[in-house]
Amino acid sequence: MPLDIKPGRGSGALLTPSRGGLLFALPGLIGFAVFFICPFLISLGYAFMDKPVGGSFVGLANFLSLFTNKAYRLGLANTLKFIAVSVPLNMGLSLGVALLINRLSRYKELFSLLFLIPLVIPSGSMAFFWKAVFSYDGVLNGWLVGLNLAKVNWLDSGLAFMIMVLIFVWKNLGYNMVLFLAGLGNIPRDYYEAAAVDGANPWQSLRFITLPHLISTAILTLIMSIINSFKVFKEIYLITGSYPHESIYTLQHFMNNMFASLNYPRLTTATTVLVALIALFTQTLLKLERRAAA
Repeated sequence: MPLDIKPGRGSGALLTPSRGGLLFALPGLIGFAVFFICPFLISLGYAFMDKPVGGSFVGLANFLSLFTNKAYRLGLANTLKFIAVSVPLNMGLSLGVALLINRLSRYKELFSLLFLIPLVIPSGSMAFFWKAVFSYDGVLNGWLVGLNLAKVNWLDSGLAFMIMVLIFVWKNLGYNMVLFLAGLGNIPRDYYEAAAVDGANPWQSLRFITLPHLISTAILTLIMSIINSFKVFKEIYLITGSYPHESIYTLQHFMNNMFASLNYPRLTTATTVLVALIALFTQTLLKLERRAAA
């Protein structure tokens, strides 16, 4: 005989869905607060001090000094340039791959898995592979010598920028593809069938059905792509070191060098500016998403 348990004033009534979700999320929230929020708030005070120990309040002097620093301006310009080139390219390619895979009737999971392989490769192994390919005495220059062509200094010239874009797209294309596949799966098939009955061609279906229904997914993908673009520093650092070619010297290089030189006021000032820019941009995109969904 099944038990008829009704929620009352017992322990079962105390764990509502909202409280249950909060309870499961609490360990992660505590860890995030202890290891991210609290250190950031503590370091935020250093941005307004002339030195971390026994320093005095200097107001906005650190911020004014930061924007007159040549290395910081170079890192900021290269970071913005990298985002402007790599993020749209990555999103366009991942959307195209997702559309192709979504049309497959067989082996859809297999092809999706192939594009996800770069995500599970450790950064050290990936950096070793690309360095072996593009170093001056690497595989690619070995092929050029075999063809009686001159070697190219791939990692110490303007070509280094496009190589880093290639590595970023190679690593993150599968992640964005999965997001777009999820968005495509939420579009009702009835819309396409009705459009086909009305005589719409594939381009019209893409323009008037697929793309409008992918706006929310595209905004989420854009936010995640921008966040992931800052993580490319690991690969750049492992391949080229602390002082790479100036075309791939990013904000993370600047902050890493400030940390190595124990210049904490400048480091925290640069971090504060970066966090503020990311937060402002993210909030703007989320507002656009809510407006598009309304």
